[in-house]
Amino acid sequence: MSKLDELIAELCPNGVPFKKVKDIYTRIKGTPITARKMKEIACENGEIRIFAGGKTIIDTHEKDIPKANITRVPAVLVQSRGVIDVVYYDKPFTFKNEMWAYTSEDIVSVKFLYYVLKNSIQTFRDAASGMGALPQISLKVTEEFLLPVPPLEVQREIVHILDSFALLTAELTAELTAELTARQKQYSYYRDELLKPQKSIPMVTLKEIATSIYRGAGIKRDQVTENGIPCVRYGEIYTTYNTWFDKCVSYTKEEYVSSPKYFEHGDILFAITGESVEDIAKSIAYIGHDKCLAGGDIVVMKHQQNPRYLAHVLNTTMAREQKGKGKVKNKVVHSNIPSIEQIKIPLPSLEVQERYANILDNFEQICNDLNIGLPAEIEARQKQYEFYRDLLLTFAETNGSLVTDRQTDRQTDRQTDRQTDRA
Repeated sequence: MSKLDELIAELCPNGVPFKKVKDIYTRIKGTPITARKMKEIACENGEIRIFAGGKTIIDTHEKDIPKANITRVPAVLVQSRGVIDVVYYDKPFTFKNEMWAYTSEDIVSVKFLYYVLKNSIQTFRDAASGMGALPQISLKVTEEFLLPVPPLEVQREIVHILDSFALLTAELTAELTAELTARQKQYSYYRDELLKPQKSIPMVTLKEIATSIYRGAGIKRDQVTENGIPCVRYGEIYTTYNTWFDKCVSYTKEEYVSSPKYFEHGDILFAITGESVEDIAKSIAYIGHDKCLAGGDIVVMKHQQNPRYLAHVLNTTMAREQKGKGKVKNKVVHSNIPSIEQIKIPLPSLEVQERYANILDNFEQICNDLNIGLPAEIEARQKQYEFYRDLLLTFAETNGSLVTDRQTDRQTDRQTDRQTDRA
């Protein structure tokens, strides 16, 4: 029997009371401050942290904060607008007055509240849905929230376990992330080395090898459907696909698109609108066999080369530098067909293209596939932590068992899901 089991058996054998947050924690108000003012007073060595909506955080000096309401005790901040989340902070801080925070006289109790609210964050996010374009929860959502209140000794042990688990998870995730970053840099290095210009391999422009090159037609967000004809919107080239793909994640109806433009097996797709010079004109190859629609701000290039080779060579540092040449760093960066046509790449024989593509495909899969390798390990560790956090923070009101029927059902469901995924 663990120490936690012993404490529960001794101190709360018949369950624990559930109370509203507002009845046991002190609510703290923030500081009225604008985003513009935060930008003006931000500095690297400030002793006061200010939290704003979403993930916006700055450090500053207390003297520079107008009407400052500084919290100097450990507290749980409720980020109630935009990105719905909770943050535990134990150094001097304040926050925009559209949010709120909770504290108590006992540090452990505050940290316990943080873990309970964090474990129920999806409940709060669900409460924010349907309240306009920007998610937002009301004060009542957290004020009326019922949480288990075991004896302080039990809270202390649960916090100790979760702190230790969180630290180990963070350390391991950092190590795995560093390893993944190193693998990705290694892949980029060998890709650039393998595909760099050589005297024996001719350099050609994309205009020379393109049999056809044209722009897609606009597909609006609200025109994406659950079924219909496969399509790609330009933003998905940045966020959804890697070097090549064989199946679209989006669909639409042909009648939604005036003058539809299609792409087919082997075509290269360029995103000609982006947020940075470095990423502009990112390209991917389509190796599926459906006839698909190309959205607006996409350029489609047809050719008679190996599509996977072209996708790899167009992602090299050499090619990316050409894509960004002459582009100005604005909020939105644009490219066009004439610029794309002037990109020069080495073009070996089709046999060599195939060999290069196979080598780089294998290397890239190790780095990027979410079902194998390090990304899957990182995800598994995080899910493991979340599972045990859930397990530790679920109490019964009428019996002293830490693992309630509800928890057992959750565990069974998750195990079933994992078995189904493997099948």
